[in-house]
Amino acid sequence: MSLASIRSALETALNGITGSVPTAWENAAYSPVTGTAYQRATLLPAEPQNIEIGPGYTERGIFQVDLFYPKDTGAKAAIARASLIRSTFAFGTELTSGSVRVNINATPEIGAARADGDRFMVPVRIRWHSRIAGG
Repeated sequence: MSLASIRSALETALNGITGSVPTAWENAAYSPVTGTAYQRATLLPAEPQNIEIGPGYTERGIFQVDLFYPKDTGAKAAIARASLIRSTFAFGTELTSGSVRVNINATPEIGAARADGDRFMVPVRIRWHSRIAGG
């Protein structure tokens, strides 16, 4: 259940960014519209960490947001959106969903842009962790 809450916290924050862009969520139908920007959100969990003997562990991973903008229109709009995402998920930000707290543990990485079909794609990687109490 913790990964569902972590996903919810991250997706809610992404969805709350002003100047919304259509989003292709994982395992949800989405058909890109030609000539229109969109973003794809993917939760990439990593191996949980057990930092002590006893109950509880730390979930960690990357929340990747791939930005897709029409090709041959320049990088400005995509980089502006990547910067908005970076400021929303700034280092030290804490997000919550129910009783689960998700901490952003690094400044989000804006990766190298590349062509992706008829799109210009810019990846943004958001590193997170969440301490999960044991029972």
